[in-house]
Amino acid sequence: MLRVFEIKLPLEHTQDALVRAIVDALHVPARDLLSWEIRRQAIDARKKTTIRLIYTVDVTVRQEERLVGKVRGHRVIPRPDESYQLARPGSEILRHRPVVVGSGPAGLFAGLILAQANYRPVILERGKAVEERCRDVERFWQEGVLNPESNAQFGEGGAGTFSDGKLYTLINDLRCRKVLEELAGAGAPPAILVSKKPHIGTDRLRRVVRAIRESIIRQGGEVRFLNRVTGLQIRDGQLCGLEINDAGVLECEAAIFAIGHSSRDTFSMLFKHGLTMISKPFSVGMRIEHPQRLIDQARYGAFAGHPRLGPAEYKLAYHAADGRSAYTFCMCPGGEVIAAASDHGGIVTNGMSLQARSGSNANSALLVNVGLADFPDDHPLSGFRFQREWEALAFRVAGESYAAPVQLLADFLGGRTSTQLGQVAATYRPAVVPGDLRTCLPAYVCDTIKQAIPAFACRLKGFDLPDAVLIGVETRSSCPVRLVRGKDLQASIRGLYPAGEGGGYAGGIMSSAVDGIRIAEAIIARFYPPR
Repeated sequence: MLRVFEIKLPLEHTQDALVRAIVDALHVPARDLLSWEIRRQAIDARKKTTIRLIYTVDVTVRQEERLVGKVRGHRVIPRPDESYQLARPGSEILRHRPVVVGSGPAGLFAGLILAQANYRPVILERGKAVEERCRDVERFWQEGVLNPESNAQFGEGGAGTFSDGKLYTLINDLRCRKVLEELAGAGAPPAILVSKKPHIGTDRLRRVVRAIRESIIRQGGEVRFLNRVTGLQIRDGQLCGLEINDAGVLECEAAIFAIGHSSRDTFSMLFKHGLTMISKPFSVGMRIEHPQRLIDQARYGAFAGHPRLGPAEYKLAYHAADGRSAYTFCMCPGGEVIAAASDHGGIVTNGMSLQARSGSNANSALLVNVGLADFPDDHPLSGFRFQREWEALAFRVAGESYAAPVQLLADFLGGRTSTQLGQVAATYRPAVVPGDLRTCLPAYVCDTIKQAIPAFACRLKGFDLPDAVLIGVETRSSCPVRLVRGKDLQASIRGLYPAGEGGGYAGGIMSSAVDGIRIAEAIIARFYPPR
């Protein structure tokens, strides 16, 4: 087969038009086109008057070899082999089953690959199974009752379970296709296999997570919930066991730590055991909510609402003269802003969308980069102290009830305290309290965002809507710590493999899943399966 890039068609095109475009691009008669399938579909909305769909298509034609190269402006290559191959088992003896700590994207995919290779992994999750976890999270959103071990951060599926379920990534890795195929096989929408910006939605993602767990178990793995790792057993620099819930010990000599960006107690435990780790920059800020129809019209003009487009997205960035940057992050079309705290006495926000993205509001994080010089001291865990400071301040400002502080955009830009909201209803639950976000975020963060808003409005008409709602605070954009690992992917304690976002090596569902696969492959390539 051949792969043909850059097939461009109007938004209203028919399937026959796509076929004609393929044969025209290849400059072959229609009878020579034996088969075709869409490999990738993207939207080109740079000109709102001529929105187009852009396709990458895999085709089978007669006399393929003469077409490889560039044909009438279209790049044509032999279709690459993107099938995933498990690593070949190594020769070292693995006396105990490999352990995966955490069941977010990195942990789940590490466990899945190990299970598929007959290594019978044990997955330890400090939180609950996704079904029970959803009930705990919904109670928090309705009543403000937080379970510190079962919330939007902790539990099966990790923080991504309560998100938009975005799978878009900038990494170029063949393992991405493996992730997409496994997710689709577990019940994710088939469209993720062709969309340039695939997403699952939190409602579908919860079912997918459960299906992957069940697949791991069918293939010999085990998943243990409410199992928090509280200590390590180390002999001569080599991991030999994990202490669970300050009680029993699970013997192991290979453990993948895919602990996510919010397991602060686990990071502290690892530091006490001497694991080498370093602080790293991240970003903090707030969420902003607009009417989704405003975003649709700004991006798509007269085509807003077209079924082939769906709710519009955006991605914006601004670089200030002082070296700070403001940018939008984790934009959720037709979604809601959620309470994502994992510790008592702190406010944390995040964004979430269902698969249909049918909500009336669009929301996105508005973030500003913070670095090591902004942290309280040079301790490797100082970034966590920085997060806690602002989360606790937001909690106090909003009345210590897990309500979130909110402010109208016009008031934020004008330096006024908000006393009520306008035409845009805030989606955050359990409640919001109008006020002044400058009282619960660093001044340099607020100043940089204030500078960025007019620039964003020049690129996206209506972004500076006076009644747009700002909701604070967003502090968990990424992990403020990196667990240092070597070329063999092990940490300073041999046998301990940091993975994913919590290790400081990924950001988002896809890159975390890919990193989990890489770590699983390293264990497979080193060890022979346990008996």
